[in-house]
Amino acid sequence: MTAADATLRASLQHATAVACTHCGLPVPAGLIDPDAQDQFCCGGCRTAFAVIHDHGLDTHHDTTVGRDGPVAAESGARGFEEFDHATFHELYVRRTPDGFAQVDLYLEGVHCGACVWLVERVPLVVPGVARAELNVRRSLARVAWDDAAVSLSHVARTLDSLGYRPHPFRGFAVDGMRRREDRAMLVRIGVAGAIAANVMLAALALYSGQFGGMDVRYERFFRWVSLLVTTPALFGPGRVFFAGAWASLKTRSLHVDVPIAIALAVGWAQGLANTITDSGPIYFDGLATLIFALLAGRFLQQRGQRAATDSAELLYSLSPLTARVVEGETARELPAQALLPGMVLEVRAGESFAADGTVTSGRSSVDVALLTGESRPVSVGVDDRVYAGTTNVSSPLRVRVEAAGEQSRLASLLRQVEDSVRRRAPVVQLANRLAVWFVAVVLLLAAGTALFWYPTNPAAAIDNAIAVLVVTCPCALALATPLAVSVAIGRAARAGILIKGGDALERLAAPGSLLLDKTGTITESRVALAAWDGPEWVRPLVLALEQESSHPVAAGFRRAFDGITAGDACLTTHVAGGGIEGLVDGRRVIVGSPVFVRMRAASGPELRDPPRHLTPVLVAVDGVIVASAGFGDPVRADARRAIDTLRERGWMVGILSGDHPEVVASVGETLGVSRDACIGGATPEQKLRVVRQAGRGGTVVMVGDGVNDAAAMAAASVGVGVHGGAEACLSTADVYLARPGLEPLVTLTEGAARTVRVIRRNIAFSLAYNVIGATLAVTGVITPLIAAVLMPASSLTVVLASWLSRTFPSERAS
Repeated sequence: MTAADATLRASLQHATAVACTHCGLPVPAGLIDPDAQDQFCCGGCRTAFAVIHDHGLDTHHDTTVGRDGPVAAESGARGFEEFDHATFHELYVRRTPDGFAQVDLYLEGVHCGACVWLVERVPLVVPGVARAELNVRRSLARVAWDDAAVSLSHVARTLDSLGYRPHPFRGFAVDGMRRREDRAMLVRIGVAGAIAANVMLAALALYSGQFGGMDVRYERFFRWVSLLVTTPALFGPGRVFFAGAWASLKTRSLHVDVPIAIALAVGWAQGLANTITDSGPIYFDGLATLIFALLAGRFLQQRGQRAATDSAELLYSLSPLTARVVEGETARELPAQALLPGMVLEVRAGESFAADGTVTSGRSSVDVALLTGESRPVSVGVDDRVYAGTTNVSSPLRVRVEAAGEQSRLASLLRQVEDSVRRRAPVVQLANRLAVWFVAVVLLLAAGTALFWYPTNPAAAIDNAIAVLVVTCPCALALATPLAVSVAIGRAARAGILIKGGDALERLAAPGSLLLDKTGTITESRVALAAWDGPEWVRPLVLALEQESSHPVAAGFRRAFDGITAGDACLTTHVAGGGIEGLVDGRRVIVGSPVFVRMRAASGPELRDPPRHLTPVLVAVDGVIVASAGFGDPVRADARRAIDTLRERGWMVGILSGDHPEVVASVGETLGVSRDACIGGATPEQKLRVVRQAGRGGTVVMVGDGVNDAAAMAAASVGVGVHGGAEACLSTADVYLARPGLEPLVTLTEGAARTVRVIRRNIAFSLAYNVIGATLAVTGVITPLIAAVLMPASSLTVVLASWLSRTFPSERAS
């Protein structure tokens, strides 16, 4: 082993032995400071550690952070005193126009629309809280309060007491919290499943003994085994239902956790009494199975509702992380977050702009499709505005920064996305809407049954009341929607359609307005040669000249002339916003815009002008114009068929694009869409206004692929991102079509309608089952034992009905 190898090995061993003081992860060898007491794996941990200690937050926090995220010091009930610290308020709290303090908090334990009821009742139980709004899909609560009347720590303790532990929203840290929460839920499901399987074995022995006879000692043994095995499931994994019921009662509202908790408690108490007295049925097998089934259904529902990323992550993914800042005659790399107004940036061809600004030198073409949807690059020169996230196509530019980071147009657009998501009314599924009335009726029915039977037969009164609670336990009703949605979402994913939640399926089931972006949605989002008028001998010359160019028109020529043998070009010159010229086989060739070419060559044979919606390009050879070409964004092959099918199903289809109005109208004419339904030249802000206006008349679906569509998609009833779309657009979308074309959009609307029919069928069955079961229990026809057998049977029926339903095609997307 060489000395260098030994040194490297020693460094690696030392690195693996050194843990980050803040997060506990290994510190890379290059970041280890032998003279420092505290070691950090990155600059972020160093900064966070310094902020916490410099401001005294370490008295409230254990600053050790586990692999899955920050771990607060545990000492029983949390006091949340750090929420009142001045540094916490500086980092996370802001003022509203009406004078209240406002904070965004990530809440653990949010799993369905019913949680909205609890969180948004906080102003009723905490004086001084003005409002609490919960985005259930992102587990994000926005709380506004009078900080002179109540402290934020008190609000946090109230949320924690309801079962929703709050955390300040830190963007990236949320993923770690969610992973930790998911693991805890999976552990609960695993424990409940193992317990249910073992209790069923004991129940099988008891049921067999009823028919074949069993010694009293063995019967007593299996009854006690069932009790001892079921009890940990009730007070371990099943504890979440009691916590939910208690939170519901504290906020004076009812949801499905209340009868579930009562049924579990009463069933376990009666089973315990019957086990001790060696008389009557026990219900432990039904209770254990119920806990497992409900936890599994709740986990599937929770996973399906989460959004992908927050706006801060989107900002970092769409604009460059670094920028080249010019200082005198030199340039140096700086983080994009450190850019300030007045700095001058150098942006080379092919790079994205890190900030909004004004061009100070150079001419180039800029691809602005990210923000505007314009399919053709825009020429820019001195004093022209450029925006963060857009791409410099052809030549180097120098740009003076005017707005960076959160002040850029891109960040503003992403904040509009966030605001639109918040303004959406929380989706309460049909099962949750029925749950309030269902819970009240079940509780009254059980109490009425006990009062009816008690004067004549006290023992039957208790058994019949328990039978009512057990047989009408809303497990089938609670599983009806999430199971049908989960099966449909899984099958849709195999067909190349990724759906984030059942609310999107519910909205897509009924036809409404459907607005399509043009570039990348209806069209293929690439420059293609759509018209050519000229002799064949010109093509190899054009191909040779365009061979090394990075311009989109050059790429279009190369695709169109693929397979043609071309020579070599020399002495080539690129003119930003004009074209390219050079020598090919001794002949001078010029390719570019009509103005550029006509200034350098004389007219030749008469040529056809390309259609208005195409970008015109002329070709001159040896000083004479010999050919013309038209470039455009080709319409997808399946677009006309898909749009016709959607119209037949009742959808009102329109086009909403940032591209030139004439181009949009021409594409609409090709697809049979009326000119009135084609809106072109729309900025992201105008798209947002159009969608909001259309949404007043009912369901509106926005289909797009760019950041310029993201705010409109968030404001729509359903946002659909198409194959190849920008990340911000896709994280905002409720649905993502992983296959190219518009045919998957037809499959989506048809599958959504079938899924809603399955949900309604499941709910109808569960309600019919509960009505029949309750009738038999009230009249004493069925015992608690039979009720315990029927209860999981009803859930199994709903599971099978959901699994066997044909909501989406079963083929896997290619």
